[in-house]
Amino acid sequence: MTTFTIDTDNNITAFAAAEQISEGQDRFATEKEFAKLSADWPITRFVEVWNAFAGAPPFGELKPVKKFTDRKTAVARIWKAIQALTPTPAPQAAPVAPKKAKAPKATKAATAKDATPTPRDGSKKAIVLDMLKRPDGATLAEIMSATDWQAHSVRGFISGSLGKKMGLTVESFKRTDGVRAYKVAQ
Repeated sequence: MTTFTIDTDNNITAFAAAEQISEGQDRFATEKEFAKLSADWPITRFVEVWNAFAGAPPFGELKPVKKFTDRKTAVARIWKAIQALTPTPAPQAAPVAPKKAKAPKATKAATAKDATPTPRDGSKKAIVLDMLKRPDGATLAEIMSATDWQAHSVRGFISGSLGKKMGLTVESFKRTDGVRAYKVAQ
């Protein structure tokens, strides 16, 4: 288990073995221990600790903060961030086992690349496809009410699942009543 230390200058260090830690540093190995250790800290010290490593490697994506909303949030965010410090164990050489004769592998039955995947009966994909195969297609509102999806989810489904994954061409057109509708090109 990785043990972390924090010194008076707010430098946090990770150790793979507890024996490596010098005396005079506060130790913690879990988020709970860190919370207990920092219980008497002023809230500003959490900001100092966070900002000391925000933006520095390996914390490049972390941004400095002006304050934390509460102690619990500060502990949780700092604990999550310092997990990047966990030392990686040295790679161990695996014992070399004698090679065995390989049995022939079972192969899957070949599938035609141009075969269109079919949706499971009763699934939302099947419902939407049935709607889109109607002569007058289906409007965004009709698909939304049939699936309980939001508009962006319907558009993403049409573009991603139907267009890219299934390779179907979905046409967008305006009906005679002026409402935009979608249908599968036949």
